[in-house]
Amino acid sequence: MVETTSVRDATPRPVAARHLRGFTGAGYDKGRPLLAQAAWFAALHLLFVKWWFPARWRPPLLRAFGARVGRRVLIRRGVRVHWPWKLDVGDDVWIGEDAWILNLEPVSIGHDCCVSQSALLCTGSHRRRSTTFEFDNGPIRLEPGSWVAARAVVLRGVTVGPCAVVGAGAVAHQDVPAHSVLTTGGAA
Repeated sequence: MVETTSVRDATPRPVAARHLRGFTGAGYDKGRPLLAQAAWFAALHLLFVKWWFPARWRPPLLRAFGARVGRRVLIRRGVRVHWPWKLDVGDDVWIGEDAWILNLEPVSIGHDCCVSQSALLCTGSHRRRSTTFEFDNGPIRLEPGSWVAARAVVLRGVTVGPCAVVGAGAVAHQDVPAHSVLTTGGAA
C-alpha cells in the first residue's frame, strides 16, 4: 500500500499498488462472439468513420450490427461506436464529427438529442482500489432533448436529464438534472 494525498482535501489516503498482470476483465461482457467483434471493427475502420462514406448509410450499417437507430438520425464522419449492439438511438438525433461512443455498457440516446463534435460518452472505468484494476463500467442515458456539447465528456453511470446540457469541455461525472446546464465551472 502506498500513501498519497487526495487532491481535494490534502488528507493522506491509501492507494493500492497496481499489479496489472493480474487483470481479469471480470464483469465485462462484450455481447457478441469474436467474429462479430472483428467484423464490426473492420466495418468501422474501413467504412463508417470515413469522410467519403455517406451519412445516410451510417444508421443502416449500425442497424446491421444490432444497434437500434431511429429515423432521421444524422451521424457525421469520424464518429466511433465501440459496440453497435449496445447502442439505442431515438429519432431526430445528431452526432457530430469525431464523437466517440465508448459503450462497453449500453448507451441510450433519446429523441431530439445532439452529441456534438469530439464529445465522448464513456461507459468504461476501473476500480481504483483494485490492485488488478478491474472494470467498473456503467451505462449512459441521454434523455430526450439533451445536448452534449463539443468536447464534453459523459462518464459511466450518468443520466443526462431531459433538455439538459453538458457544456463544451465539461465533464459529467454524476447525473445532470432536467433543464440544467453543466459547464466547466460546474452547474449554471
